[in-house]
Amino acid sequence: MKGNITDNYIDSRFLQEKINMKLYLPENYSPLYTYQLLIALDGDDYLQKGKLPSLASELIENKEMEQTIIVMLPYHSIEDRYDKYHPNGTKNKQFIRFLAEELVPFIEESYKTYELPSARTLLGDSLAATVSLHSAFEYPYTFGQVIAQSPYINATTMEKLQSIRHHEMLRLYHVIGDKETSVETSKGNTKDFLTPNRAFHKLCEQKGIDVFYDEFIGEHTWFYWQQDLKRALSRMLS
Repeated sequence: MKGNITDNYIDSRFLQEKINMKLYLPENYSPLYTYQLLIALDGDDYLQKGKLPSLASELIENKEMEQTIIVMLPYHSIEDRYDKYHPNGTKNKQFIRFLAEELVPFIEESYKTYELPSARTLLGDSLAATVSLHSAFEYPYTFGQVIAQSPYINATTMEKLQSIRHHEMLRLYHVIGDKETSVETSKGNTKDFLTPNRAFHKLCEQKGIDVFYDEFIGEHTWFYWQQDLKRALSRMLS
């Protein structure tokens, strides 16, 4: 991998805790240049299972991806992830405010990035994709792009999409596996992810949202998300 990964943190007033992160800077990073910003939720998974920095480094070197600073946010536990990422989670609203009102200003004070919604991309899988979508719905002037790999879609997310304003500012990359009809959730029950995702995509089209949608041949696992990541990055950050 060409580039550097450093550890950093923010003391969040919304969440009342220290939020750790891993920060990827491309090779030859310089404050003289301006960079895209990619925020990856489930950050440790994207680092270890998704091989995100190595893949980004390769794409940047091959000029298939813009020079991009990547922030990878991990979760503490399965319970912590649910509380922050699930639409019904006890810390969901606070976490979304943290992303938009604390994390983005922190990065932009420290690094030179394009201060445009179209230059800020949220990336997530499953529930991490769900909270990415909700963050873009809530803050259209902050987040203009979302890469959603197999998002969990429920009635709350559909209602948010139905009532979205400024849909012309949003650009989505949305994939779901054709075998994601019986997915075991963190709560131990089983849900059909495929059917709600199809309904979500149909509503995106009806709303006129700029969306790339694909149903890959596979299941709700990192094996498939990692394979999809190169296309996602080169499509959304080229």
